Amino acid sequence: MTATYQTRVRDKGQLTLPARVREALGVTQGDELEFEINDAGVVEVHGLRKIRSDQAWFWTKEWQEGEREASDDVAAGRVTHHTSEDELLAHLDSI
Repeated sequence: MTATYQTRVRDKGQLTLPARVREALGVTQGDELEFEINDAGVVEVHGLRKIRSDQAWFWTKEWQEGEREASDDVAAGRVTHHTSEDELLAHLDSI
């Protein structure tokens, strides 16, 4: 289902985002928005949240791909259980 929302641009380019739009973007007061315009003139809007610099590594594309892959492996049962630290270390040494 597609939903359409409208708002009016006010002085200085200000506008109020309807609640459902804010929810869809995952933004709250103080968050930022990014506007991406493609060659056809279509504008995409993305919600941005500030992340502490010492935690930014977790949100890189590569790290998030690894997180998704690990979640898929767990969901599919592709895991190994170890009963001791020695067993774990022996397994790691074997791969």
